[in-house]
Amino acid sequence: MSAHSPSGPPVARHGWAQALATVLAGLAATGAVAALGLWAAGAADLPGGAFPRIVAATVVTAVGGAVEFSGDAGGLVGTESGLTVMPLSVTLVGALTVGWGFLRPLRHRAVAGAAELAGWAGRIAVLWLLALLALASTARHSFELSPGEGAVDELGELLGVLPRVGFTTDVPLTLLFGLLWLAGVVVLALLVSRGAPLPGRLLRFQASVRPAAHAMVVLLLACVAVGAVAGLVVAATRGQPAGTFAVLLLGLPNVAWLAFTLGLGATWDGRAEGPFGLPMPQVLDEVLRTPDVSALNLRTLAEHGGRVWWLVAVDAVLLLTAAVVAAGRSPARLPVRRHAVHLAVALALTVLTVCLVGRISVHVGLSVPGIGDLGGALSGELFLRPRLWTALGLALLWGLAAGFLGVPLARWAGRRSGRGRGGGGVPGDAGARRAGRGRRGTRGPGRG
Repeated sequence: MSAHSPSGPPVARHGWAQALATVLAGLAATGAVAALGLWAAGAADLPGGAFPRIVAATVVTAVGGAVEFSGDAGGLVGTESGLTVMPLSVTLVGALTVGWGFLRPLRHRAVAGAAELAGWAGRIAVLWLLALLALASTARHSFELSPGEGAVDELGELLGVLPRVGFTTDVPLTLLFGLLWLAGVVVLALLVSRGAPLPGRLLRFQASVRPAAHAMVVLLLACVAVGAVAGLVVAATRGQPAGTFAVLLLGLPNVAWLAFTLGLGATWDGRAEGPFGLPMPQVLDEVLRTPDVSALNLRTLAEHGGRVWWLVAVDAVLLLTAAVVAAGRSPARLPVRRHAVHLAVALALTVLTVCLVGRISVHVGLSVPGIGDLGGALSGELFLRPRLWTALGLALLWGLAAGFLGVPLARWAGRRSGRGRGGGGVPGDAGARRAGRGRRGTRGPGRG
């Protein structure tokens, strides 16, 4: 993957073959997680060979694509449906895989030119768009609902037909948002990786950006790890392991990151009716299943169980850990107040991202003129949306507090481990320490 120049450090090779390997690895990882999660949820039993197409649709939505749902039960029946939700377990696995593939050929480098990075990202983007186009062509299907009890059977008897449901992919939106998703993954990979090369003109920004960005990724992954442990305990002790594993494989970050924002004090508005609900933990579903829009926060959750206040303690521990991680990667002479500001801004951006990708909106209904909605299995609604400005304000306050505490904790930890005396962290970033060597041994890119 790399070759050595006669007078300098390794020069990365990142051509079309490496780009294809990165794209295929990302698709394989997302497809495997989506397939396992859907299989655990029982989607393999859907009629008409729908399972592989539903897997493709799940991957499309996981990378920002748009899937549209439709229904048909004859000319007299009106249909209305919509779905806005990202299976963030699939999204996270895809982002980690593609980010690793993007960075791998660039390792052992301190500096890389902007044109070089853009060319490497462009190769991946071209192949990624082709892959999304193929997925969008596959992610479409329709099938009849089998007769049974409830609304399906009543509708069949009423009209003498079986209702059909299906889904298609909005190709232009899928390509647009899929490309934006890829761009976000590439930029984030460059921001959080300590050893990723940057153009020479951007090296001065890495000491202020990279430590906090890396700490936020550690924070989000720690939330997922805590949620995974809790989910495994639920699967082992409360029965229905298949449903729990379906949630873990499809929507674990949806629940874990939602719980993290709730621990900060944020409020989400939502409602659940019909067959839809939040399967884990059940207390979330209980709060939302009311006639009117409900406020989901620590207070309303505490009405169903006082253990919810543990979320505050867990958030405090995770944020202090993130602050120490950021301080340990920051320059030793960085003022405490600047460290606190960097962490507060990074946490606010992280919460903003969680609020944007964690929104849920699901609605399905069939109605006949003069009768209205047919209830039961065919009609229902679930939505969940944050009170954004409140969440961002709380994130800034938590980030400032954790930032001010993180530096002394990092210094104390450094003295305990014997890594130094009186320093607030490491004396500079790893990329900065190698930047001089990169400039001396590499032409062009070393000068930006």
